[in-house]
Amino acid sequence: MSDGNTSANGAPGPKGRRLIMVTGLSGAGKTGLLRAFEDAGYYCIDNLPPKMIPNVLALAPPEWNGSAGVVVVADIRGRRYFGEELQSGLEFVKGESGWEPQIVFVEADDRTLVSRYKESRRPHPAAQNGDVLAAIGTERRDLAGLREIADVVVDTSSLTASEAKKRFARLVESHEGRLSVSITSFGFKHGAPMDVDMLLDVRFLPNPHYDPKLRPLTGHDEPVRDAVLGQGDTKTFLAHLRGLLGFLIPRYAAEGKTYFTLGIGCTGGRHRSVAIVEEMARHLREVGVDGPEIDLFVRHRDLGR
Repeated sequence: MSDGNTSANGAPGPKGRRLIMVTGLSGAGKTGLLRAFEDAGYYCIDNLPPKMIPNVLALAPPEWNGSAGVVVVADIRGRRYFGEELQSGLEFVKGESGWEPQIVFVEADDRTLVSRYKESRRPHPAAQNGDVLAAIGTERRDLAGLREIADVVVDTSSLTASEAKKRFARLVESHEGRLSVSITSFGFKHGAPMDVDMLLDVRFLPNPHYDPKLRPLTGHDEPVRDAVLGQGDTKTFLAHLRGLLGFLIPRYAAEGKTYFTLGIGCTGGRHRSVAIVEEMARHLREVGVDGPEIDLFVRHRDLGR
């Protein structure tokens, strides 16, 4: 394995032509994700009225034509102008035979979305009298049902433009017959991440923050790593976690899941969670898992705070 990728044999191939539905909150980054798919060879349609989704499937040629698949962005803009039920249009995709459908929901927190609209000076599509925050709240409530049925939820709140671009590229790569595994460290005092499939709390371990010599360091530094990883409870926890991931990852891949995100949190996201994430990443890079090919990505959300 090289460049953070862990390989093994036997990745499952696609079950049909790929159809990816991108939806989510206005300003969260749907356009950036669409561009990433387009760069990868997908045929992309932005702002498609939900009622037109069946027509897109019907017009597609019966045989592969060299395209990696079809990506459609459908959100409240279509409902605003056509008065359609967005959720029913996307649920239609789930029942289509001959296609391998997936719904990707892109979101961000209120503060981030308000900031983005202020910086861009673009109007929110659902805003009335310029009240962006109220429009975001309404849109979030209206799309709650879609978020529940989404296969992948991507939260771009803490991502810079370049980080979001990389995140989207990883998501696109996960559609190429490999399982994309992301391990994220974070601090609970900054809020738990919303886009994880599994969340683990390591605040049961002694906190290096209370050691004056270790406080200014991070989980990347050897003294902190030694203090965290040398604990008996840490060794037991890591042994269980290695076994858990070794069990889950092949089964997620066998079920056709393309993206799995594990969040590991401590209080501030600088010491314990960072050290443990790095150790788990090292293990997966060196040992891997039986069965699927995986792409491994590591992120430390709150390390710079």
